[in-house]
Amino acid sequence: MAARCLAAFPFIKVEAMIEKAYHDRDGHIWMDGQFLDWRDTKVHVLTHSLHYGSAVFEGNRAYGGEIFRLSDHSKRLRNSANILGYEIPYTQEEIDQACIDTLANSGLKDAYVRPFAWRGSDMMGVASKNNQIHLAIACWHWGSYFSDKMKGIRLCISDWRRPAPDTSPCKSKAAGLYMICTLAKDKAAATGWDDALMFDYKGRVAECTGAHIFFVKDGELYTPTNDILLEGITHDSIIKLAEAKGYKVNKQDIMPNEMSDFEECFVVGTAAEVTPVREIDGIHYKPGKVCEDMVKTYDDAVNGKGIIKL
Repeated sequence: MAARCLAAFPFIKVEAMIEKAYHDRDGHIWMDGQFLDWRDTKVHVLTHSLHYGSAVFEGNRAYGGEIFRLSDHSKRLRNSANILGYEIPYTQEEIDQACIDTLANSGLKDAYVRPFAWRGSDMMGVASKNNQIHLAIACWHWGSYFSDKMKGIRLCISDWRRPAPDTSPCKSKAAGLYMICTLAKDKAAATGWDDALMFDYKGRVAECTGAHIFFVKDGELYTPTNDILLEGITHDSIIKLAEAKGYKVNKQDIMPNEMSDFEECFVVGTAAEVTPVREIDGIHYKPGKVCEDMVKTYDDAVNGKGIIKL
């Protein structure tokens, strides 16, 4: 089984493939204000968000015991819930502290921290207003999302497009919006690619299944900014860091036929961090000086050695 999985996901480290299932681990998860044994944090099968996709979540990373841009993530979590029509019954500051406590409880210094909220099982049906809102936070070790980063990853073009802003709550980091990302990611892996690049409803370059994208030409950075992208915290960090180092960052629409005009390419996200790209569906890039610089610059920033305070 492990060999088959590794063949399907060649970019994932071996140790990541042999970890225990997420429901069967030692430790504790913070849930509705208290720590519970990891294996006892269960929800009912008739939980509203399980059926209707209205859970919201964040992906935070801790480096050396500090959670990077924690308050920004907690603020976005609450905003995601508000967009979906409910309020998380904890303030931003309380969510921050719960994340800090969960990390401390885990004993980990470098970790992935996942806060998430959902509508409960008090009623079932499309209507949702009488469901209790729950919040939980889990923490676990997670290494590099893509191994051998500087080699660069390979992206195919997804069959799925990011939907129009009047057809989905695209500014919410909502579980239901990731259904097409899972479909795109699984197909990419099954056909020998590391990830998939998605276009949007107008055919513009949008993002990967869990990361924003940057291109490089003549020492300048280019990144899509349009009306369907989540406000990425890592994306924002890269723009600030790049500008602080003197790079010009062009935030504009990018069409598929323009991708071959660029020299370098990289993707960014909490999980992906900064990962160079060497191919997008037959278009080849060579990870070079700018990719190397942004990988190092971001690594310095998350470890408290950044050129600016993020």
